[in-house]
Amino acid sequence: MTYRDLQHRLAQTGYVADDALAMALHLALALGRPLLVEGPAGVGKTEIAKALAAVRGARLIRLQCYEGLDASAAIYEWNYQRQLLAIRAAEGVGEDALFTEKYLLKRPLLEAITQDKPPVLLIDEIDRADEEFEAYLLEILSDFQITVPELGTIAATSRPMVILTANGTRDLSDALRRRCLYVHVSYPSPEAELAILARRAPGIEARLARQIVGVVQALRREELEKKPGVAEMLDWAAALSGLGVNDLADDPAAVQASLVCLLKTAADRDAVPPEVLARLVGRAA
Repeated sequence: MTYRDLQHRLAQTGYVADDALAMALHLALALGRPLLVEGPAGVGKTEIAKALAAVRGARLIRLQCYEGLDASAAIYEWNYQRQLLAIRAAEGVGEDALFTEKYLLKRPLLEAITQDKPPVLLIDEIDRADEEFEAYLLEILSDFQITVPELGTIAATSRPMVILTANGTRDLSDALRRRCLYVHVSYPSPEAELAILARRAPGIEARLARQIVGVVQALRREELEKKPGVAEMLDWAAALSGLGVNDLADDPAAVQASLVCLLKTAADRDAVPPEVLARLVGRAA
């Protein structure tokens, strides 16, 4: 499958990938390398993994990163309750019998490498995790194996396709970057965003679609605390459709009220009063 084929199949799932992203995914699949996807929040980084899983007919396993994430939440932990029950049920049970896979709770990373069919492993917002957690990933991303002290090394039964996302919260280590291919995803161009809207909301009329995309693209150029992403754009389109709005200029009050889909802080709401929205709608028209 060429990168153009992959690009076409992603589009069939509703994800519009540009040439750079399609090529990065194609090479990551061909080389068996993890792919690090960086970009601002709201550009659809997480959706890449979901679309790829759909294209490959694979299971999606997601690890959501956060500050303080450790091995017990990401890799494995022991089922101490079952172990305690086993001790009570059979006095004199040996320690070796307690530390077997029967009592092992697999978390996303271990789960991903022990599947019969290669899954898509999404390590979401890796830059939110502590620097120490990156060390846990290096063994997996290098050799696709995990060491459990009580059991030894567990090698991958199938090699997952790994996608890591980052929003730029902190700098990632050179060691992690060396193990990954890399692509940066920005907000889509007007043409690409129109294509996304057409795929995800085919019932939206062409004129309204151009207005929606024009206003959202203009809002991203404003001084906002949280710029609206693609998901917010799609929510707004769905809201306008539900309100029966066919032209943004026809019902300014309803359109202004619908900005709850796009503007997610009080400061941003204050930054787009009716007169500003009217200006943006006029330009989009």
